[in-house]
Amino acid sequence: MKLKVTKQAILDGLQRVQSIVVTKSTLPVLQNVLVQADKKGLSITATDLEVSVRSFVEAEVAAEGGTTIPARRFFSIVRELPEGDIDIETSSEDITTIRCGASLFKLVGISEEDFPPIPTFEGVRSYSLDQGIFKDMLVKTSYAASSDETRQILNGVLLSSHGGTMTVVATDGRRLALVEQEVEFPEKAEGDLPIPSKTVNELMRTLGDEGNLKINASDTQVAFEFDGMLIVSKLLDGTYPNFRQVIPSQSEEHLTIERELFLNAVKRVALLCTQEAPSVKLNLSKNKLEISTESPDAGEARESLAVKYSGKAMAVAFNPEFLMDPLRVLSGDEIILELTDEFSPGVVKSDVPFLYVIMPMRVS
Repeated sequence: MKLKVTKQAILDGLQRVQSIVVTKSTLPVLQNVLVQADKKGLSITATDLEVSVRSFVEAEVAAEGGTTIPARRFFSIVRELPEGDIDIETSSEDITTIRCGASLFKLVGISEEDFPPIPTFEGVRSYSLDQGIFKDMLVKTSYAASSDETRQILNGVLLSSHGGTMTVVATDGRRLALVEQEVEFPEKAEGDLPIPSKTVNELMRTLGDEGNLKINASDTQVAFEFDGMLIVSKLLDGTYPNFRQVIPSQSEEHLTIERELFLNAVKRVALLCTQEAPSVKLNLSKNKLEISTESPDAGEARESLAVKYSGKAMAVAFNPEFLMDPLRVLSGDEIILELTDEFSPGVVKSDVPFLYVIMPMRVS
């Protein structure tokens, strides 16, 4: 392998895969990136056997070939090199020489044949949508995913495509976030894809705000292609629970409130929440909302807000972080909070096809 590439191009390519590189492993090759050059250019791949990320880089290729190079060292060297062109050449013994200006480095690698193969997707479910739309859907839901290893099917988001509608949903059993979007896709592409949180985080980190995204899926794997990137991931094992069962069919009371005003008020009151008193109470009366918390150890905090509300007087308590999470990612000026009583789940809605269900907390 022999090629010439600009510093910025290869640095960007390496940065895109760094988060997947394994730092400790019984397989030393997982600490390397797979570097392959052909007439199309240069590809850089990292994998942890669960998620694989490949970045494509423009390069002048004089001789095709491939090897694996220690990822951290390779990245550190490229980052510190001066601006300009970098010459990279690999010997048959997998020793890679890096030249830039007066600098020269030689790195000992491992044969590309030892690198785990990346799955291919032929004759599988496939469809496309806008990157920005999908990224926004992930941002609006992923925070509600579970981190409990005993229920791994909930350790990510469900991408459900049926009847011309794509639904992205995440839940940890105590709250649920759901967003829907009309998307054109062939009937054979319909199905459910439970995507691990690590893959979701990688997508949110690398997806752009616009441009085409292609999704390919098999029964056990999913691939995302966009802007010279390929992210391949295993799907979570198991069957995702029927999330629609936990969504209240209707709620008795509705209040409309300014989103940022509500968020900032909850944030301030929550400063006095403790492990012993980890909730904020919402006290509702006509056109008024009082947010409060109190603890024998920390003290108490209260804040009153004007809201659009004409229902019955009631009080309900929620985990403040769970309450703030959707308020942080929504962009509308107002949200609607639907409530029934202190024991029933609350529902947050916005001016977009978004829904958030949050279970109340019992307080003495």
